Amino acid sequence: MRFQPPVLRFATLFHLALWTTVSCGKPAAKAGTEPTFSVALLTPGPISDKSWNASAYEGLTRIKDSLDAAVSHVQTKTPAEFEENFRQYAAKGYRLAFGHGFEFQDAAMRVGAEAPKTIFVTTGGAKVAGNVAAMSFAFDEPSFLAGMVAAAASKSGVIGCIGGTELPPVKTSFAAFAAGAKLVRPDIRVLTAYIGNWDDASAGKEQALAQMGRGADVIFQNADAAGLGIFQAVRESASALIVGSNANQNALLAERALGSVVIDVPRAFLSVAREVQAGTFTARVIRMDTRSDVVRWEANAALADRVSAPVRARVDSVLATMRAGTFTASYDGR
Repeated sequence: MRFQPPVLRFATLFHLALWTTVSCGKPAAKAGTEPTFSVALLTPGPISDKSWNASAYEGLTRIKDSLDAAVSHVQTKTPAEFEENFRQYAAKGYRLAFGHGFEFQDAAMRVGAEAPKTIFVTTGGAKVAGNVAAMSFAFDEPSFLAGMVAAAASKSGVIGCIGGTELPPVKTSFAAFAAGAKLVRPDIRVLTAYIGNWDDASAGKEQALAQMGRGADVIFQNADAAGLGIFQAVRESASALIVGSNANQNALLAERALGSVVIDVPRAFLSVAREVQAGTFTARVIRMDTRSDVVRWEANAALADRVSAPVRARVDSVLATMRAGTFTASYDGR
């Protein structure tokens, strides 16, 4: 779900050096055997973000360990780099290549048409071709639950959302968060801001301080590495609370994190890789929601008393409808 606006540079010798450093090269094969099952990962940001990109790299590692796969990862920045790296992995014979984000769809479609022996999967979107698929995460469902909790925990009646850039899945999750909050507290005010990138922790901190200056005492962040700056702002505040995203970020600020809206990317990646390795994979939009437990709300038990028992019971009731497949709500994107 990530995209950073192109910076003023092209794929230079530095980029080629980066490829050499992180790539495993052509998949190895033992004498007299077929080439090793090989999986590549492109992330739009650093895997040190403790969020979206870190979870993808954990998924790649799980594939390596569980399926005895040869794996490789490269961080990309611009759409030109998405396409270039997809093409290089296909040329090296990689069987499966993940583009970790909604923004990788066009590059996957273009390169997929040229490289039919490689399967390309984007984490987000809905574009599908013969060897191109997309994973669609119902991130809005746990975001709705997070909104319910945030509204109940807020003392000021103002809560906030801060994202990296205005990608459709992020906007929808923020709309779901607001809808969940208004279900519990119809008069709640929800502030929304975007940093403009996914990497600038200082800018993330500034946005958080700005929202807290307008009264927000709970902030839902979905900003990858920039989100670490939001955590810092909350840590330094007198009493603000935070909601984590993508990975379980509760431990980053256990005394202030209400919970995390989680996508279990490692579980999703491994599921897809098993299909590809077994030869049973078919290109499609792979929807993963609360019923599959790939997306979920993970409350921080240490702060359970910040939400009343009746509201917790109401959250459990809504969660039950999600698990039953009968959840309905009205907000942008649904």
